Amino acid sequence: MKDNIEIKIIDDLIFNINNGDYSSDDKLPSENALADIYGVPRIVVRKAYERLEEMGYIYSKQGKGSFLRNRHEPIDLVLSGDESFSEKMIKKGYDFFSKNIFFKRIEYNEKIFKELGVSQGDKVYKIGRLRIISDIPMALHISYVSSATLPDIEKSGDSISSMFEYYRSNGYKEFVSKKSILSVSFPGEEERNILKCSSLVPLLVLETNSADAKTGKILEYTKIIYRCDYFKYII
Repeated sequence: MKDNIEIKIIDDLIFNINNGDYSSDDKLPSENALADIYGVPRIVVRKAYERLEEMGYIYSKQGKGSFLRNRHEPIDLVLSGDESFSEKMIKKGYDFFSKNIFFKRIEYNEKIFKELGVSQGDKVYKIGRLRIISDIPMALHISYVSSATLPDIEKSGDSISSMFEYYRSNGYKEFVSKKSILSVSFPGEEERNILKCSSLVPLLVLETNSADAKTGKILEYTKIIYRCDYFKYII
């Protein structure tokens, strides 16, 4: 019963926030006030506020209460494979930065190797780039590429911040996406550490590939993880 009341408190507060009843940095009702309204112990309200803080809606001040966090305008993001994320953000004028955070060879994975159209004996690498806007890590792009398609990837992989720029330097000029799969998940420990978010911030996961528009050759298989609290997606 207490769990149901806690969820109701959360739902009611989110409704009020989305309805514009509070402005940024407004103080929310005290724990005691909400406990009286809902007829529950104060600890139930405290847990509801803790969940809202983990979800990024509010922040707390010791001894002063809970306040509405500044709600940023979501970034419109067109989910397409013909233009890089970097190019999309730069065109929109955002303070954007892309950081290469890992490059390593992977063991044989049937799905990934099949997506790339390579054999079990080929070398496949994964390259991770963290997308940062206004000093906030908002997306993690993981690209899987094969040395059979890109022979110098072993030398260049750990310095690549934009895959499309790298492809252009290798003679590929235009790109298409063959297919895309969308799913929603919640961050595990590694993703929380990389994206600096709590376990209750939902993530949109886009699995796709990028091919050379002229030849149809698959250049990469990609897994992109977006923080849902910063984007509005256009498909």
